[in-house]
Amino acid sequence: MPSLRDQLIEVVGAGHVLEDPQLTEQFERDWTGRFGGRALMVVRPGDAAEVARVVRACAEAGAAVVPQGGNTGLVGGAVPGDGEVVLSLIRLNEIGSVDAALGLVEVGAGVTLAALQAAARNAGFDAGLDFAARDSCTIGGAVACNAGGARALRHGTAGAHVAGIEAVLADGSVVTRMAGLAKDNAGYDLTSLLVGSEGTLGIVTRVLWRLAPRYDARVAALVPLPSVEAAAELLAALRAEAPSLESCDFFLDDGLSLVLEHQRRNSPIAPRAPVYVLAECAARVDPTEELAAALERAGIEDALIADDTPSRERLWALREGHADAIGAAGVPHKLDVGVPLAQLGAFLAAVPPAVTAACPDLPGGVRAILFGHLGDGNVHVNLLGPDDDDECADDAVLELVLEHGGTISAEHGVGVAKARWLERARGTAQVAAMRAIKQALDPKALLNPGKLLPPRT
Repeated sequence: MPSLRDQLIEVVGAGHVLEDPQLTEQFERDWTGRFGGRALMVVRPGDAAEVARVVRACAEAGAAVVPQGGNTGLVGGAVPGDGEVVLSLIRLNEIGSVDAALGLVEVGAGVTLAALQAAARNAGFDAGLDFAARDSCTIGGAVACNAGGARALRHGTAGAHVAGIEAVLADGSVVTRMAGLAKDNAGYDLTSLLVGSEGTLGIVTRVLWRLAPRYDARVAALVPLPSVEAAAELLAALRAEAPSLESCDFFLDDGLSLVLEHQRRNSPIAPRAPVYVLAECAARVDPTEELAAALERAGIEDALIADDTPSRERLWALREGHADAIGAAGVPHKLDVGVPLAQLGAFLAAVPPAVTAACPDLPGGVRAILFGHLGDGNVHVNLLGPDDDDECADDAVLELVLEHGGTISAEHGVGVAKARWLERARGTAQVAAMRAIKQALDPKALLNPGKLLPPRT
């Protein structure tokens, strides 16, 4: 019988079965650099039929498979542990024609978010999803971890845009729900089950994407504020007075200092403040007056308004530049969490002393850089200082999250980074139900092993 390698070469061609460490290296560690291991090989199928044949061959050989999109993940959810086959979906990059009547488009799992955005805008729509990794992240990956980003305030997370899905299951069978019917209640909703499952139940190969309206008139405002509580009050005012509000993010002054240093630029706003809110409105007609009036009614006098594309991009570079600036300062521990807005101020204040207390012997201590999406309480906690395998500070943060009524994963997934916390977050009954679903769809545990579900004790 041919070896697994020979079978996979027969399916995808020798040029798409990678074994040379110099070629596989880029697929073996996630963006943080903390998580990953050696792949048995990297396989790059060209369509769903090839994905199915690859999975079937691996299942027959008892080889575990790790699905991977753009490999921009931050929790080790799409990289091998040691010895799995990495199944890269980057060649599944076809974009269909936009159905203008329904606002739907078929998208391959390997299509980047930036490519989808361009295709949608060319057809008079918008993808309705955006975040800093847009040029590299793929739609399959975004769906697999139910990514959100800044525009989730108005348009929802990736799952809100999934009108249909095609996926390959652990035995190589293909399930297809691509009709896009608004009313379709024939049996279990497998589409929703696969969204956010992080490749542990099936491998997404194609998505029917629900587009958003295209709004070309945009205005942003950077607002310095004295506290998180003041930021929450501003959000409430903007929701009430600015119907065109699309995103509302926040960052703190220590994060701004790090970004300004990394980007070698001066602060565009003075005097400095403890908290900054970056809000953007989008509409078919210029929303500048609407935003300005809402800020005035909220008692804001010193906002920096950006009403053209270059100036808006300069403001967003301060927020989106956090990831690069933090990465340049060291290898961060990244914790994507969510807390109720009413608890946000208390949580942010509690993080620095908690991580310092958790690592009392660490030379230089722990530096916590906090920022995120104010509109949905999503906080990106970045910790500089602890070693890659030192989880004391991580545990302190996740404990605080639960104490404040939050979630351990808002939009980046659970991966391996937070799998052991899932039962604390969801409870024994829910995790037992998840295990039962996993057992039913993947009885040999060959799809993305070690991810999302906590290890059995």
